[in-house]
Amino acid sequence: MATKSKILFIGGTGYIGKFIVEASAKAGHPTSVLVRDSTLSNPGKSNVIDNFKNLGVNFLIGELFDHESLVKAIKQVDVVISTRFFPSEFGNDVDRVHAVEPAKSAFATKANIRRAIEAQGIPFTYPGATAPPRDKVVIVGDGNPKAVFNKEDDIATYTIKAVDDPRTLNKILYIRLPPANTISFNDLVSLWEKKIGKTLERIYVQRNNFLKISEKLQFQ
Repeated sequence: MATKSKILFIGGTGYIGKFIVEASAKAGHPTSVLVRDSTLSNPGKSNVIDNFKNLGVNFLIGELFDHESLVKAIKQVDVVISTRFFPSEFGNDVDRVHAVEPAKSAFATKANIRRAIEAQGIPFTYPGATAPPRDKVVIVGDGNPKAVFNKEDDIATYTIKAVDDPRTLNKILYIRLPPANTISFNDLVSLWEKKIGKTLERIYVQRNNFLKISEKLQFQ
């Protein structure tokens, strides 16, 4: 059996990151996470850290903006997965989306990162919430356009499967699950209503009005 790649995660203790780190360790990859000292002692991260320890995850002290610690960590592995940029783009390819501000600038930044990676000849694969409402929900437009909804565990599984799959090298990997996962916002609200046994007030915001509001927002 071929040796599995050693993987380093950046942003591995974040929301989506913890799912992918766990999937990596369970798949048998030697798994490391770049973390700050403060993260290891953060009570809010204790459950995630303890789970990683139980899975045999290796902690490398450093951070993304500390060049020396970052390079040192990267030299110890075969593959780097940054959950800070990917797979935060799932369902939204920054090279193809037509966005308005402030999202437009944020997506442009991510696209520039892609170009920098490609210019350096680095092999790559680009993988393609608050509590739900109980009384009313705001819907932009008519709520009928459909989107693909993915579960975190599934995203984690397929991200790790892509690591040693030569078919994904220098490609964009689109993760599209069964057809039932492709639904509209109206469909999603209806499913939630069925689950809670209550009809929500649906407030529809016209697209033009939403664009005017969006233009005034500042990206954080």
